[in-house]
This record gives sequence, structure tokens and C-alpha cells, in this order.
Amino acid sequence: MSEVNRGSRVGGWTRFVTARPRLSLLVALVITALAVFAGSGVGDRMGSGGWEDPAASSTYATKALEREFPASQPNLLLLVDAGGKGVDDPGVAAEARRLTERLAAEDGVVGVGSYWQTRAPALRAEDGGEALIAARIVGTEKEAGETLERIAPEFRGTQGSLDVSVGGPVAVRHEMQAIIQEDLLRAELIALPVTLVLLVMVFGSAIAALLPLGIGIVAILGTNAVLRGITEITDVSVFAQNLTTALGLGLAVDYALFIVRRFREELAEGVEVRDAVGTTLRTAGRTVLFSALTVAVSLAAMMVFPQYFLRSFAYAGIAVVLLAAAALILLPAALMLLGHRVNSLDLRRLFGKGRKKPIPGDGTADGTAEGTSGGWGRTAALVMRRAPLFAVATATGLVLLGLPFLGVKFGTADDRQLPSSAEARVVQEDIRSGFPGSPGGGLEVLGEGGATAAEYADYRDRVAALPDVLRVDGPVVSGDHAYFTVLPRGEAVDQDTQRLVRELRAEPAAFDTSVTGTAAVLVDSKDAIGDRLPLAAGIIVVVTLLLVFLLTGSVLIPIQAVALNALSLTAMFGAVVWVFQDGHLSGFLGFTPTGDIETTLPVLMFCVAFGLSMDYGVFLISRIKEEYDRSGDHERSVIFGLQRTGGLITAAAVILAVVMVAIGTSRVTNTMMLGLGIALAVVMDAMVVRSLLVPAVMKLTGRATWWAPGPLRRFHDRFGVSEGGSHPAAVAGATDSAGGTGGSDGAVSGAGERDKIGV
Repeated sequence: MSEVNRGSRVGGWTRFVTARPRLSLLVALVITALAVFAGSGVGDRMGSGGWEDPAASSTYATKALEREFPASQPNLLLLVDAGGKGVDDPGVAAEARRLTERLAAEDGVVGVGSYWQTRAPALRAEDGGEALIAARIVGTEKEAGETLERIAPEFRGTQGSLDVSVGGPVAVRHEMQAIIQEDLLRAELIALPVTLVLLVMVFGSAIAALLPLGIGIVAILGTNAVLRGITEITDVSVFAQNLTTALGLGLAVDYALFIVRRFREELAEGVEVRDAVGTTLRTAGRTVLFSALTVAVSLAAMMVFPQYFLRSFAYAGIAVVLLAAAALILLPAALMLLGHRVNSLDLRRLFGKGRKKPIPGDGTADGTAEGTSGGWGRTAALVMRRAPLFAVATATGLVLLGLPFLGVKFGTADDRQLPSSAEARVVQEDIRSGFPGSPGGGLEVLGEGGATAAEYADYRDRVAALPDVLRVDGPVVSGDHAYFTVLPRGEAVDQDTQRLVRELRAEPAAFDTSVTGTAAVLVDSKDAIGDRLPLAAGIIVVVTLLLVFLLTGSVLIPIQAVALNALSLTAMFGAVVWVFQDGHLSGFLGFTPTGDIETTLPVLMFCVAFGLSMDYGVFLISRIKEEYDRSGDHERSVIFGLQRTGGLITAAAVILAVVMVAIGTSRVTNTMMLGLGIALAVVMDAMVVRSLLVPAVMKLTGRATWWAPGPLRRFHDRFGVSEGGSHPAAVAGATDSAGGTGGSDGAVSGAGERDKIGV
């Protein structure tokens, strides 16, 4: 097919986005400006919780206790230091009582109690130098945070002869939210300039490098505006902002890299600008569309979980993927205006004495696909010559890296997520080490329906006799409601305490009971995730299989894609346990290991990392399929695909890893784990799975890779997506024994005849 015919068919979508490029970019600029305004202050409207199941028994009990017995659920703690006099000193006691009365008079604060009122041993430090004032700030997370901001300055610091520090769950959440926002700003300041430098290194041209960065900024700002709107109707976790920045920049760079690079290839072959845009959208545009769909599906699967922490990442992820895919609108318009100027400001001349270098990822300088020229082509050829060795060695290595995950222990996020200098953490550490009992580890049993004193006493005695129970306090009775406080023998969320939760729920009583507390929330969260995990995994697998089949027409490739993607995540999960649970490298990274992993984090990391792995998988598979449709030579197509996309995928992975590492510099442990873990998964997928395992497996499966039964083949012919030429069987006779037709990947035979995407 001639150059003109190859590019002459510019479909409806191409005509739409290129007819008025200046107007398209102006509209995009106006929308972006509005997004800046609409998304301002979004972080202040987000929550820092969301790990509990809102429909769980523990959630119901917590709300009922808050309503009926506010003092049973304190979320604000004032740690009072007596300054060497001792908390029982008359002067200290008088000052502390006045402080307690002041706190009780504050709006939004209920259930205020202190050691000096109750003389409860649990509220007095064992050395007698400190004691606690406990209270509950009522309202939603946002309302409680606003109340804390208002009253904390009035109580923090020196109060007469006392020194007061502010702690408790509400203070931990509020401080975590503030730190995350500060860290996110720092991560953006790190990631943006580094990304620009890397893009200049990849493209050479400063103009070309600015295009992906611009798309990333649009995606981030647009997603913040979307999240701001979502906060008006439901809770959104502040942690989702980190995903917005990482995916917004990473995916926009991925998609723009793929599109801009293909456009430059077309220009290098002498194609006119408009025709180059058309071919780019038929090829790279199609791939970007499918990539965006696969990533969006992986993230959307988190919608099946009830915890708003996970659902928040689905909201943010879907929005940012769709906005990153806006590259299909903005980039064609920009490329139409730039034309050959996309290669302007070639900074490589500063280092290469003006020597013309090939477009990144190309097989040869002249853009042809001959042989195995270039490092990636030679790598693919070597791997395919020793396919069994590389397949077994790589798969075995990945499995070994994932073995630590077999020892995973699930827990809940607490104050130790914060840096050691954070006030809320300092207070909790003081309580943990200096006060009697198991602070934060108690379980509350709510009784409803009314009962006699004898029935309450009988229940208390039977609970006290359970082997994992240290002590039972109560009941505290109010009308038809009562509650007991059960102190476990073990730690707050260890296996014995979790077993105790189930024992308490199974214990018969003359009244209705429900159990809450840290361990109860963890048990319910694990149950909710376990119940819905098969559905989420099924959605991801089934939709991914369908999308990849529509892309390739093969039965085997979708199965390979899902299996190899899952295998690529083993290193991430093994590292998460080895580092963050077991504490290796904790000194170097600056966090406190807790001996467990927050329950929702592995689900989140799987969905995000799986989607990103499919992102790179689609890039590689689509280029292999394009060449296979052209030549009908399976092995040559695999080598060609890796040769043309290996450098591109590696560059995209490095840039995304840089962004995730910037996120991983956070002082909040869960955010650090998320950033560093996904960075590792991305690098392993691009540099190990795509470079070694995929070509090895495709060599072993041979031409059977492309097989599909007749009904599915006809289904793909009707509904599948392809911009390539005739089926390989039709062109096989036109190829030599080596499959060497010698054309570039841009010269897709029959592109005009089988353009199904209509771009």
C-alpha cells in the first residue's frame, strides 16, 4: 500500500479532533482552568479513615454506643503531665478538674471524663506522673476534624502548672490527613521536574517532552475536580489523592509517549501531517483506548468492596484514567498544529554533536524492522533461542520473590503510621508504654432489649471465664441498653483477640449483643474483603480476557496476559511483607514496623499494579499483533514487537516508577508502602516479565498463540478491533521463508480495508 493510501483514510474521530485544533485546545484550556477552581481545597473535604465495613456488626455497635454511651467511645485524649509533682497533688488535681470542665463546655464535645473525676486506674500512668482526660468529639470525620482544629490550640501546651498534649483517634486521623497533603505537594514538586528531564532524555525534543507532561497535569487537575464533586455525596479517602497524582502523571505519560512516538515515526517516513495523525490514531490510539479500558476495569473492581477507603481509589482511578485518555483528543489537536515542529529544540545536539538518533524504541535508525537490529531485538532473539530456560528461570525467580507473602498477617492502621515526632503518635506511645492494661485493645459488648441485673451478671461471669479474657468491666446500664468492656489477655489485634471477638459473638445471652473494638472492626473488615474478593477478581479476569481477545482474536494470549500479569506482582507482595511487616530496611526507610499489613492495602495494590501491568502488556501485544497481521511470521512478530516497544515500555515504566517513588517518600507508612510497592511492581513487569517471560512463553506456544475456534474467530471478525491488513493466512504466501517483507511497522498492509475502530 502506498504512503498516501495508507494515511488517506482519516476516520470520523480523526476528523473531529483535528478539524479545529485551536478551538479544541482552547476549550481544553478553559476546562482545565475551571478544574483548578472546582478542585481547590479537595483535600480538606476528604477523610482519613474508611477501613471499616459500614454494614458490619461492629459499625452498628460503635454508632449505638456513641449515641447511648458517649463516654464509652472516647476519640479525644488529653495527656496531662503533672510536671514532677504527681497527678495526685492537690494543686495538680484542682487545675486538672478546671481543664476537664473547660473541655466539657466546648460545643461538639460529649462524654468528658478524667482520672481526677473517676479515679479509674486505666487513666493514670503507672509512675503517677501523667493522667488522661477522655472525651468524644461528635459528628462526621470532617466535622470532628473541624472541632479538633478549633479546640486543640486552646488546650495544647502549658495550662497553668500542667503540660498538655492532644491525642486519640480523631487527632491521629487529623494529623495523618495534614501530613499526607504536605507530602503529596512535596512528591509533586519532585516528580514533575524529574519527569520532564526523563521525557527530554527519551524524546530529545523539549517540545515533544512537554506534551505528555501537559496531559498529566490536565488529568491531575481534572480528577481533583471530580473528587471534589464526589465528596458532596459520599466519603472519599485522602489517600486517593496520592493515586490521582501517580496515575494522572504516569498514565498520561504512557499514553502520550505511545502516541507522540508513533506520530514521529510516521513523519520520519515522509507522511503528511494529517495522514500521520490518522495513522497514529488508528494504531497507537486504538492501543491507548484498550489500555485505558483495562486499567479502568481493574480499578473499578474496588467498587464491590464496602470500605470507602477502597471505593475512593476506584472513584479517583476511573476518573484519572479517563482524563489521561483525553490524550486521544488533546494530542491530535496539538500535533496538527505542531506538525514537524514536534521535533523542535532537540537537546540531544548538546551531547551528540548534532548526530541524528533513531526515535526511541525503534529497531533501526531508518525505522525499518529488518532482522533483530538493536538491543531489544537481540534480547528477544536470545530469549526465544533459549525459551524453556528463560521461562522456567524467570517464573521460578518471581515465585521465590513472592514467598514471604505466605506469612502475611493482617491488621489495622494506627498511630504508628505517623512519623515518630507527630504529637498524636507521641501521646499514643506514652499511653501504650506507661499506662496499665491494653490501651486501645478493649472490646465493647453492646446489650440491647433490656435484662435483669441477674441476667447481666450471669453473662458477665460467663464472658470472664473465657480463656482469652483478662477482665470484664460493667455493665453500664441506660434504659434498655447496656455495655460491657472486655479486656483481652493478648494484644489489641492479635490472633487470640480476633478469636475472642468470634467467641463473644457466639456467646448466648438473654439480650441482643453486638461487639465492637479494634479487633472486631478488623474481623469484620477481613470478612467483608474475603466475601467480595472472588467477585472483584472475577470482574477483573473476565473483562480483561474479553478486552484482550477483542484486541487479538486469540484465545491463548488473553490467558497468558492474565497469568503473567499476576505473576509479575509476586515481587511486590513479597517485598511488602519482608519490608513493611517484618521490618527489614525500616531504619533506612524511616518507619516503625507493626508486624502486620493493613487489610485493605494488598487489595488496593493488586488492582492498581495489575491494571498498570496490563497497560504495558497491551502496548506490547498490540505491536506484535500488528506485525503478525502484516507478515504472518510468529517469531519475527514477537521480536519486532519487543524491538519497537521495549524502549518505550521501559521509559514509561521508569517515569511511572519515579512518580511512585516520589509518593513513597511520604512520612505515612501506608502511603510509603503503596508508592514503593507499586514502583517495584512496575519495574519488574516492564524489565523482567515483558522483556524475558513474554517472548519466552510466546516462543513456546508458537503459532498456536494466535488460534481461536471458528465461532470465536467469526465473533472477532465482526466485533474485534484491528487496523491491520489481511489475516496472516492471506498474506503468508506473499512472505518469504523468513517472513521478511521488510516493511516498517507503520506500513500496515490493508489498514484502509480493515479499520474497525473508525478513527
